Amino acid sequence: MVPPEIVERMVEKGITIIGICDHNSCENAASFISAGNKRDIVVFPGIEVTTREEVHILGLFGALNDAMKLQELIYGNLSGVNDEEAFGVQAVVDEQGNPIAINERLLIGATNLPVENVVDAIHSFRGVCIASHIDRESFSIIGQLGFIPEDLRLDAIELSPRVKREEYSKWQMAYSGVPILCSSDAHFLDDVGKCSTAFWLVEATFDEFKKALRGEGESRIIDWLA
Repeated sequence: MVPPEIVERMVEKGITIIGICDHNSCENAASFISAGNKRDIVVFPGIEVTTREEVHILGLFGALNDAMKLQELIYGNLSGVNDEEAFGVQAVVDEQGNPIAINERLLIGATNLPVENVVDAIHSFRGVCIASHIDRESFSIIGQLGFIPEDLRLDAIELSPRVKREEYSKWQMAYSGVPILCSSDAHFLDDVGKCSTAFWLVEATFDEFKKALRGEGESRIIDWLA
């Protein structure tokens, strides 16, 4: 799961935009952006935050600096040291995938930030906020809270690849007021592009991505691709 291998897998699958969202960190985002630039792949830096309630919330950003501001907030609210024997080595790599540092924080752990604070923080840093894999029992907002609070300012909700195509309409009816995306949630190289969402964008930029989610201008969501 290093930059050149993921970028090449995207090229093979015809995917042109990806969000890189490690757990509670974005230290590898810069390397992915550099690797993507060499193959005309647009990389949105992001973070998958684990909230105090153990809900996964995705933050996607148009600028690395904005993602790094969220990372600073997360690091200030994340305790524990990684156990490499249990969870593996958390390497920070360059654009070729060579290790340049080791992250010793317990990135698999939960922050002490509640869901509402995480959503507000993502927006304060000009990001897009997406509730991760809401169909899963573990680490999803529905699985952990039992519902999605009406006043939570989500920009979209995400389904995992395990949702069958014929089930998609059920989720659309249940959450008709919020854009529904599907992404691969890849933890292994073979999972990259397992599920994706097709967009028609005026330009392949973060601003147009946000417009598509909001239904503004000409950019729009086209379909969910399994």
